[in-house]
Amino acid sequence: MSGTFAVLVARDLRLAARRRVDVVLPIAFFTVAVSLFPLGVGPEPQILRQIAPGVVWVAALLAAMLSVTQLYAADHADGSLEQMLLVPGARISIALAKAVSHWFLTGLPLIVAAPVFGLLFDMTPAAIASLVAGLVLGTPVLSLLGGLGAALTLGLRSGAVLLILIIVPLCIPAIIFGAGAVAAVESGLSARGHYSLLGALLIFTAVLAPMATGAALRIATE
Repeated sequence: MSGTFAVLVARDLRLAARRRVDVVLPIAFFTVAVSLFPLGVGPEPQILRQIAPGVVWVAALLAAMLSVTQLYAADHADGSLEQMLLVPGARISIALAKAVSHWFLTGLPLIVAAPVFGLLFDMTPAAIASLVAGLVLGTPVLSLLGGLGAALTLGLRSGAVLLILIIVPLCIPAIIFGAGAVAAVESGLSARGHYSLLGALLIFTAVLAPMATGAALRIATE
């Protein structure tokens, strides 16, 4: 299982290196979406600090959903997904590998860019650190749930719309706890409770989402 997982992650990263436009598009969307809010809201620092966590998290969610819609589509179209599913016990490895590769290509760049946007919104260093810590725990949840939605809507017309309707409500707790951690730090309180909830959500999703995704892939390819 570990060998299949490593091979699939390396394969997806190599394919992504050949399709750089698909990799850059979610990051560009995240950058533009976050950058426009200070222009629309105004230069008031207090207002910018208050809305910053929610803006970054919502933009990260939308960027993840933008890139996850094609997670299995190319492999399904050329028949390679059916071939991979023929390997005994490979469904969970495929689901985990796709989620991990998606996080490397989308979640990790968003985490790296988050401090820059924290400075753009005039956030304190402690608040920026809290924002980054929340994204480290929360963005894998977005990738895992996005992979589940991509599997559930595989081969369907208007699959992107259905994916958003299915997955976005499931991602709301991650947004609440991630933004709440920053608000707690800015209020002088401990954010450990929010981190604990994000960690529990990550563990719960990492255990259940790959199994559900594997079952959805089996149904979609039968």
